[in-house]
Amino acid sequence: MKFTHFTAVQVRIARPTDKFDEVIRFYEQGLGLQRITEFEGHRGYTGVIIGIPDASYHLEFTKHVDGSPCPAPTKDNLLVFYIPNQAEILVLKNRLEQMGYPEVEPENLYWKERGVTIEDPDGFRIVLMNTKGI
Repeated sequence: MKFTHFTAVQVRIARPTDKFDEVIRFYEQGLGLQRITEFEGHRGYTGVIIGIPDASYHLEFTKHVDGSPCPAPTKDNLLVFYIPNQAEILVLKNRLEQMGYPEVEPENLYWKERGVTIEDPDGFRIVLMNTKGI
């Protein structure tokens, strides 16, 4: 049997952090993502899973009792949110800026054409990308 693809029912991006509360605040209060679930005491890990309600993709942030060193990757490793409404992007950008997370210059200037790049508390970058005209 030739196997050309697989069927996944869910995708989760999981990442450790030493700035657990700051990261959760960034994604929940700053971006407005919702907490799906959380766990504590799982082999020394505590975690929060957040995302867009009813979507089959989530972000998971964890911390470990012994710490979770996690240097950010390059400036071009991105989590991109495609948003059709430019006004929403400006609201998110302004809210994050008021929280202390200003727009940063993207490594690849393509993202600046229709997007806003912001670093989270760990230095990982997100892009709020306008889909109008794409």
